[in-house]
Amino acid sequence: MKEIVLLGSTGSIGVQTLEVALLHNIKIKALSANRNVKTLAEQARKFSPEYVCIADENKFSEIKLLLNDTNIKILCGESGLCEISSLPCNNVVNAIVGMAGFMPTLCAINAHNDVALSNKETLVVGGEIITHLAKEKNVDIFPIDSEHSAIYQSLLAGKPNKPKKIILTASGGPFRGYNAEQLKTVTKEQALKHPNWNMGAKITIDSATMMNKGLELIEAVWLFNVSSEQIEIVVHPQSILHSAVEFEDGAVIGQMGVPDMRIPIQLALTFPQRFSSSAKPLSLTDIGTLTFEKPDENVFSCIGLARAAIKKGGNMPCIMNCANEAAVDMFLNDRIKFYQITEIIGKIMEKTEYKKELTPKIIMETQREVKEQIKLID
Repeated sequence: MKEIVLLGSTGSIGVQTLEVALLHNIKIKALSANRNVKTLAEQARKFSPEYVCIADENKFSEIKLLLNDTNIKILCGESGLCEISSLPCNNVVNAIVGMAGFMPTLCAINAHNDVALSNKETLVVGGEIITHLAKEKNVDIFPIDSEHSAIYQSLLAGKPNKPKKIILTASGGPFRGYNAEQLKTVTKEQALKHPNWNMGAKITIDSATMMNKGLELIEAVWLFNVSSEQIEIVVHPQSILHSAVEFEDGAVIGQMGVPDMRIPIQLALTFPQRFSSSAKPLSLTDIGTLTFEKPDENVFSCIGLARAAIKKGGNMPCIMNCANEAAVDMFLNDRIKFYQITEIIGKIMEKTEYKKELTPKIIMETQREVKEQIKLID
């Protein structure tokens, strides 16, 4: 029986991971959530993990009370996340939202645990550190993002050949086709209404600004050892082709399927085997038409910010990511307008000190500095 540690179990990816685990008799060794104690306690009673961790230390006494009649060991904070990430297991599934996922990933790799990675920010802020360490520790990183899972599978099909180009697909989000003036009046409710995917609030807003695609571009650079110039972003509104790889001979290999995150989650947990899935089968005749278009990077300038960040290197992707997390939080809490998200990211990238060297300490220092810069704006 496979055994996993699941970080971020109460979010969309976490809940679907538990569905996959239940379907394929995968044991849950540890669960974690940010602050949703009620759902975390319910999950703990259902799956009987050895450990539970609540990231928000203020919620520790609450989760302890809810599980006081069990033998489950209760942990909290970043130290707790790092402790459960270091437990011996087949896979640490990192479904934490945001930069908070970086240190647990680092700890999992140091403990020689394979990582099923949904937390793209891990590679955005510290891709160089993470990929080098994974190679040193002989640890596999299995991507859970539908796009990166598709690229991973396409590269396997084309082995041993190296890719000429990666085609990274995007749905275009809820504001595909909008111009800059139209974006000035969009509401939070509109931004949270994704046309194809059911995701958490932060990633849904990232999709609406298309920063999600910028983050995925940086993630792909590190996962697949390619340059940012080798990655083409293509808007594909139907979300059926999840991404593709072009090889030197002109052949393009891609992976298709219905928009259902349980497919890439399951593959990450059962690789290299494929088993039956709860996902609906794909019928191309029912879909009928697949369309592709270029993204409007003048309107959705987050893509350009991401390209500039990875080209600069060092702590610049970390600056961009931290600024994005802060700006999205401000938008979700009704403190700024939607169009201001991109403006704030650009300003913070200009004002925060750039450092060419990258270490875990510098990443944490950069996060603190960005928070100080944000206070001057907020």
